[in-house]
Amino acid sequence: MWRRRLSLLSDLPFPIRRPLPVTRPPSISIAPLARARKPPPPTAATAPMESSFTPFGIFRSLYSGMAMGSSPATASLLSLNDLRDNKGARQKKKRKGRGIGSGKGKTAGRGHKGQKARGKRKFGFEGGQTPLRRRLPRRGFKNRFSLTFQPVGLGKIAKLINAGKIDSSELITMKTLKDTGAIGKQIEDGIRLMGRGSEHIKWPIHLEVSRVTVRAKAAVEAAGGSVRKVHYNKLGLRALLKPEWFAKKGRLLPRPARPPPKQRDRVDGIGRLPAPTKPIPSTTEEKDATAAA
Repeated sequence: MWRRRLSLLSDLPFPIRRPLPVTRPPSISIAPLARARKPPPPTAATAPMESSFTPFGIFRSLYSGMAMGSSPATASLLSLNDLRDNKGARQKKKRKGRGIGSGKGKTAGRGHKGQKARGKRKFGFEGGQTPLRRRLPRRGFKNRFSLTFQPVGLGKIAKLINAGKIDSSELITMKTLKDTGAIGKQIEDGIRLMGRGSEHIKWPIHLEVSRVTVRAKAAVEAAGGSVRKVHYNKLGLRALLKPEWFAKKGRLLPRPARPPPKQRDRVDGIGRLPAPTKPIPSTTEEKDATAAA
């Protein structure tokens, strides 16, 4: 049979070419990366060249030292395409009520019936038992009518007078003390004049403050001055210390408020607005001199 087929092929008018053998491309073997070896020690010929000090040689030596100590794994961490967030830094949003396959469908993790499966509850509600805020006892109280006064000593006022920041011939008000830095900017209910440094007061001064101690009043009056306790409410104190705020808002200064009944025996009068520069005369001679002027 094979001979017959071969004879038929030999009788064909055109020759039959034999197929060429298929040649595969040579395989390329990739050798593993090896660490760079240390350069050989310098010889006598290369010693003078390396001994010359150039900045390029310093950078080259530093870069070669970094390259020798680095590995392929370390180099891969420096590529931008390998930057990732820390594990657990980004979490997917929990989707509730989106089918039973998610594990949070139907009841959305609340279970069946009950108070916790329904709407919101009052903050601090503990299921009907006495809540913690009612179980704990009450200790003390907070006085809603308490007043906080910022203290200032006579020694600091005398120091500012000696420095030329305060004019002792004019009336020293709470605005004067605030503008000269005798007290801080935060004044809650007024200023209390203290007797610290009273021995430095050797000339008559006139002051208007919210409160004054017995020692401070005696020291000022012994030097020939006077201290007057005046009342300002919250709005009046703002108008005294910051009158430019009302001008900026286009408002008029408020009228001075009278002290409440419980504070009438603690003050000498009503505070004046705007900030006064002359003290109120107390004696008959002072009143006559003021009227004549």
